[in-house]
Amino acid sequence: MPNYDESKVPRFELPSILKFRGMNVTSAFQWVNHGRSKILELYRKEVFGKWLPRPDRISFETISRRDDALEGRAIRKEIRITLAMNDGRSHCANMLLYVPRNAPKPPPVFLSNCFKGYHTITDEKDVLLSGGNWSGNPDFNDETRGTFAGRGDFRDIVDRGYASAAVCLHDWFPDHPAGWGESALNLFGDFSKMEGTHAEYTAIGTWAWGLSRMLDVLECEPLVDASRAMVCGHSRLGKTALWAGANDPRFRMVISNDSGCGGAALSKRCFGETVEIITGGFPHWFVKAFHQYRNNEAALPFDQHFLLSLIAPRPLCVASASEDLWADPKGEFLGAYYAGEVYRLFGSDGLGLAKPEPPAVDVFHTADVSYHNRSGEHNITPVDWKHYMDVADRLWEC
Repeated sequence: MPNYDESKVPRFELPSILKFRGMNVTSAFQWVNHGRSKILELYRKEVFGKWLPRPDRISFETISRRDDALEGRAIRKEIRITLAMNDGRSHCANMLLYVPRNAPKPPPVFLSNCFKGYHTITDEKDVLLSGGNWSGNPDFNDETRGTFAGRGDFRDIVDRGYASAAVCLHDWFPDHPAGWGESALNLFGDFSKMEGTHAEYTAIGTWAWGLSRMLDVLECEPLVDASRAMVCGHSRLGKTALWAGANDPRFRMVISNDSGCGGAALSKRCFGETVEIITGGFPHWFVKAFHQYRNNEAALPFDQHFLLSLIAPRPLCVASASEDLWADPKGEFLGAYYAGEVYRLFGSDGLGLAKPEPPAVDVFHTADVSYHNRSGEHNITPVDWKHYMDVADRLWEC
């Protein structure tokens, strides 16, 4: 049973990021040229797997366009991305893009993967169904259109002057233990008979890699400024956004919303979802090496502040929800707080808080590392998006 009692959190000591396995990093130069790569490789070997290379070829085509989308607010495009190898293997994904219609210049862009299909996160009924790369996707139908439109929050985003792009996670890797055979991993090998946990590759790693392929395409899109790209994700896709930001420095801001265990939350707290629970329920999310910490979090030589430190010195947003004890709001806050060990190398205070004491619920704390704990349940809402756009305004001085 998961623990929700703070008094039952075990005593633990967090390892220092800068002194990990004999390191003694004391400057930003040492971190960039030595320490960071060591931590990144640790996560590749023990958590999320190898970072895939780019395919031999990336092509794309606009398959629909409306210049009067969202009641005239936006230009909307649907773009088919094709990834191909020289031996003839290929893989496709569809991307939904909204851009402010009257933007004076190409705006910054939020990138995200979504659950179920992007037709579920917009209430515009004429977009294509997406997520069809999973042949068994139960949400690949008209009845699910717009059922999670608040998560996209596209009207508020374009009204604030930002673009937003989304791909369904199933288009990169269908989210179930046997999803390997329909995933983009088959560009690089035969995964048709794979099921469960792999030693070197994961669904989260593939979803994160897909975000970078979206950015490749947007770098060729004249309607947006891809040099000002921000990656965002909720829940398992919050873990994914962190991993994408860790591997791809082109993401200038990284947003983790309710990412919990394996995301921003400290595993050693054993609060809410644990390593045992998450690896048992979702074996395709993590490499086999991570399973050694099931019921053994005390043996972890690292914790999730290591992952968050890989974003430094770029702006990082970590968010929780007050009723989402499964994702451990306090653990998420502490992950963000202790990532400050690396941010301080760059002259930043990270969260800028003197003590590891979370702000009150619905207090939106903005700094180089930003944090909020929204009242309510596990979700990404317009309230969350407002804070992310406030942070983006600070970054881009919009």
